[in-house]
Amino acid sequence: MRLLPRIFAVSLLCGALGLLTAAHADDTIYTKVDDNPVPIKTPPPKYPDSLKRDGISGVVAVILVIDEKGSIQEASISKSSHHDFEKPALDAVKNWKFKPAKKDGNPVKVRVTVPLRFNVSDE
Repeated sequence: MRLLPRIFAVSLLCGALGLLTAAHADDTIYTKVDDNPVPIKTPPPKYPDSLKRDGISGVVAVILVIDEKGSIQEASISKSSHHDFEKPALDAVKNWKFKPAKKDGNPVKVRVTVPLRFNVSDE
């Protein structure tokens, strides 16, 4: 039986995306890096029509594993303010691309949590 990994949070500011959190999950996923991942392609999620029509805004925290090439290897929901925002958030982040995190000058895999905000006023 494998023990659950210890999680260490490291905050970084990431432009309009807000706060990212890096965490150590195993020997290949780093908690502390010299250069944090930088988003280079982040298509926005599709706002659910029913929630937009009803004027409902919200936030979804998505946990991403970004590999050494800057691609999304895994995506899961940490928490959300409304269940109907979750699928559009996951669908969007699958198409995201990052400049990879670096440790000692080498690209490394990292786990981050990214908040995606759905604001009716932005639509």
